[in-house]
Amino acid sequence: MKATGIVRRIDDLGRVVIPKEIRRTMRIREGDPLEIYTNNDGEVIFKKYSPIGELSSFAAQYADVLHKTGGLPTVVCDRDHVIAVSGAPKKELLERRVSHSLEDIMESRKNVVQDKEGPEIRPVEGIDRHAVVCSPIISSGDVCGSVMFVSSDEDTHPTEAQVKLIQAAASFLGKQMEQ
Repeated sequence: MKATGIVRRIDDLGRVVIPKEIRRTMRIREGDPLEIYTNNDGEVIFKKYSPIGELSSFAAQYADVLHKTGGLPTVVCDRDHVIAVSGAPKKELLERRVSHSLEDIMESRKNVVQDKEGPEIRPVEGIDRHAVVCSPIISSGDVCGSVMFVSSDEDTHPTEAQVKLIQAAASFLGKQMEQ
């Protein structure tokens, strides 16, 4: 654990303000859920809560099925990190932080299909793969992540069936999280 040197006092309602620099670095936005942990040393640890992270083993199995059915590598991510990969080296993508462009796409709540004129959407920075089709996972009205087919070939364009597969997968994962 890394010390920041920042000290904050608890107010009379038990609240602590997380400094703006830390919120920006950790990509903590207003309304984001935080999980609270304690240990025997008296430490209190706040961790960003990922509702889709609890479905990570299920998401991994679903990514395998999507990859086999759709024929392209599949990536499932929460709002911050890649949580499941199939058809591409897991070391390359798994648990990596999502790119700012992917964050923006998730926040827009729109399905994105790569075309020749549009910009490439990289799931994570510095990786030679781009999203061919990407759909946000929405659960109880909140964006929780996204599902996408990826490719390293710039000439790969999704079929209508592949687009529908990703849209159905995102919708299904969103419903699973509501239960």
